[in-house]
Amino acid sequence: MQTAHANQFERDALKNYLLDHAYDEMFSGDGKLHAHYEPLLQHFASLPPNELQRRKQAADMSFLNQGITFTVYGREEGTEKIFPYDLLPRIITSAEWATVERGLTQRITALNMFLKDIYNEGRILQDGIVPREVVYSCKQFRRQMVGLQVPRNVYIAVCGTDLIRLENGEFVVLEDNLRVPSGVSYMLTNRRVMKRTFPQLFRSYNVRPIEQYTQLLLGTLRSLAPEGRPEPNIVLLSPGVFNSAYFEHAYLARQMGIELVEGRDLVTHDNVVYMRTTNGLRRVDVIYRRVDDDFIDPLAFRGDSILGVAGLFNAYRAGNVTLANAFGTGVADDKALYAYVPAIIKYYLTEEPVLKNVETYLLTRPKERQHVLQNLDKLVVKAVGESGGYGMLIGPQSTQAERDEFALKIEADPRNYIAQPTISFSRAPCLIGDALEPRHVDLRPYVLYGDKVTIVPGGLTRVALKRGSLVVNSSQGGGSKDTWVLSQ
Repeated sequence: MQTAHANQFERDALKNYLLDHAYDEMFSGDGKLHAHYEPLLQHFASLPPNELQRRKQAADMSFLNQGITFTVYGREEGTEKIFPYDLLPRIITSAEWATVERGLTQRITALNMFLKDIYNEGRILQDGIVPREVVYSCKQFRRQMVGLQVPRNVYIAVCGTDLIRLENGEFVVLEDNLRVPSGVSYMLTNRRVMKRTFPQLFRSYNVRPIEQYTQLLLGTLRSLAPEGRPEPNIVLLSPGVFNSAYFEHAYLARQMGIELVEGRDLVTHDNVVYMRTTNGLRRVDVIYRRVDDDFIDPLAFRGDSILGVAGLFNAYRAGNVTLANAFGTGVADDKALYAYVPAIIKYYLTEEPVLKNVETYLLTRPKERQHVLQNLDKLVVKAVGESGGYGMLIGPQSTQAERDEFALKIEADPRNYIAQPTISFSRAPCLIGDALEPRHVDLRPYVLYGDKVTIVPGGLTRVALKRGSLVVNSSQGGGSKDTWVLSQ
């Protein structure tokens, strides 16, 4: 039976918890608590006054001590910030997760087949399912990859797909992140902090584990090694300490037990890549890269790059080194190509998509462009190659001047933008001061593709911590929370 203290906590903590048309992770539409959230609320209610704040401070201190920060570019004040963390986990049932897992497996399989096809036979282009101009006008399309054999035909070894829930509770794909998906270190550290902060609660919930991710990633990278290299030397290539995700690069390299390197640590000779060590040169077989195509080889791509390795592409072409992800995968996470993914799934797998897309307007189509220009106040407009919440217009929260500026940008370069309806995606409970309030969340599960597709149960739940905000990116004031996928 609940104590008077617990009932009082619920009354006080939930007094600002307002439900609207958005799907709520904790409450059903008629205000009833979802069964899988009941033990969570009861546990929080049973804690003595001020205990939640004490644990919140302990969690923040843990992040600070581990150096879990991110960089905000373009700000004059201190750019290093602790990644904001919310104490209440987001809970997903095993049945909900089964659908997500099936949909993501289907999606990465089809996108790998698509990349192999467009860089080789080009059947999907000949059949007119995806227009050639969408592919060939993409800044991430690499002509150098045409006709090149990729180890195991795996172009996308690591993927982070952003999902949101619609008002009916259905998960849909907001975007695919295939080039250098980030954030997995936050997923792993969130879990570690949560287990330490609420050990009893965690044990009582029967949450599926995610700690095995780094070993699964290592196994995936190993499976992609060039032929004849049974004990491959694997390295993680980082742009360096000034990159916003450097904490993650160092964390993953340490967890996998591999070397963290920068471009200057590697050298190519006779189309073989070597790492400089105190004992001389050591051959490198697999590179988990966190450097974009443009900057990775000054001889093949941008000549002014100082982050890459001269001759790396030739070594790759010769089959002497594997890169994850492959060069040219960025075509498949271009936001304009996203609109064609359901058709891509049907074409290669002859299946209906398990996870749907958000409705997307392609601004190269005159009718759709006209509609968007007339309804900028209602839509979200995104630049096709940007990420992190940059290059975006959220119509309902914009000024007339901002809309006018975006209209000019769209008319000048329609291929560079897409538009989508403003979706009121799901909200989850967050600890705001002493009360629980709903905030919009998305979910980025991490998908690995080597010998088989592997997805750890969970992902990074990002939270728009500003009241009313729909932007979950850390660079735009967002935070994160642990994601619990239940065993049954």
